[in-house]
Amino acid sequence: MTEHRSGPRRRGQGELEVQVLSALREADGPATAGWVQERLGADLAYTTVITILTRLLAKGVVTRERAGRSFAWTPSSDEAGLAAHRMRRVLDAESDREAVLASFVTSLGPDDERLLRELLGQARAEGED
Repeated sequence: MTEHRSGPRRRGQGELEVQVLSALREADGPATAGWVQERLGADLAYTTVITILTRLLAKGVVTRERAGRSFAWTPSSDEAGLAAHRMRRVLDAESDREAVLASFVTSLGPDDERLLRELLGQARAEGED
């Protein structure tokens, strides 16, 4: 017989990071961890919010400043920036970067390949300025 859990669904770390970033972007300015916790729901522990914010800080995705005895947090990146950071981490963990990049590019659909070529061209042009 299979045992079923009751209660809220457990969220993955990546999902929580995206939710925390989304909440911070909704703020009118720097926000406290308590403010983020309120926005995300009562089932999320304050310590979990602090852990996620600290991980995001280490990744350079958020910044923090002193606000009394705690910190106020501000996003320095959006969801796309967070996804790009994850992609770089995966690439950095591989010994054969060329093989990984080649496999990635050959797996792209025509529209994504065209877009990537355009973005690389723009980056190259900006680098020449």
